[in-house]
Amino acid sequence: MEAKLTYAFKQAAGLGIIAGMRSFSAPAVISHVYSRHPSKNLGYTPLQFIQSITTSKVFKVLAAAELVGDKLPYAPNRTSPGGLAGRFLSGALCGATVYKASNRNLFIGGLIGGTSAIASAFGCMLLRTGLGKRTGIPDPVIGVIEDIIVITAGTALAKDL
Repeated sequence: MEAKLTYAFKQAAGLGIIAGMRSFSAPAVISHVYSRHPSKNLGYTPLQFIQSITTSKVFKVLAAAELVGDKLPYAPNRTSPGGLAGRFLSGALCGATVYKASNRNLFIGGLIGGTSAIASAFGCMLLRTGLGKRTGIPDPVIGVIEDIIVITAGTALAKDL
């Protein structure tokens, strides 16, 4: 039983980290997986919508738009109050979903995912700005590197869900 709890924790934290980097990418990952491989533990719960093919498509479109929008000069700061709230909610949704799918307490999963998203938002912002200052690499290029990390990590997590 403990191995399953550790597994759910890793999934919730990992998805939260992704949500902190790109808020729509983590829900795109879990909605893709659960829309194709539904969990009976999510049925008849408020999280059941995540298992819909339509939800999966919507999150994928939003994630793709975010990948482009992040590179624009007028993109909002990820650590602004609105940005943090969105990232927390995204991480919380993902954490709650994987915890509930594992027949665990969705509130604990939501807290893990949301907290990981906030930590990731600040950590990745500091890494991104620091890397830009130290190397002179333009911010949009660093953003593309961050996108590659998000997509790679999301793909790896999707295989383990």
